[in-house]
Amino acid sequence: MDNTRKEYEGDVVTDDDISAKKPNPCNVILHNDHFTPMDFVVEILETVFHHSPNRAVELMEAVHHRGKAVAGTYSFEIAETKVAETTSQARQNGYPLRCTIEQT
Repeated sequence: MDNTRKEYEGDVVTDDDISAKKPNPCNVILHNDHFTPMDFVVEILETVFHHSPNRAVELMEAVHHRGKAVAGTYSFEIAETKVAETTSQARQNGYPLRCTIEQT
């Protein structure tokens, strides 16, 4: 037996037992290359990802030494925007900085 209470509003049936699923968070990953200057990566981490100067330097060093690092964790839509903004700024400055999205 269905215990969901249904209400009728005009021609629309509404359910009171609707549970919204939280979207899976996504990591935005910055990847190391041998061309993008470290100070530009720090600038991206401060301006696009809103990290403090100290945290931005820590993350830049992780990218440099480990090959990649998580710049931030967001909903998919926000992660897409961060990747697009990072890629756009990098290309405008002539850098090949790569930024990707990973589902957590």
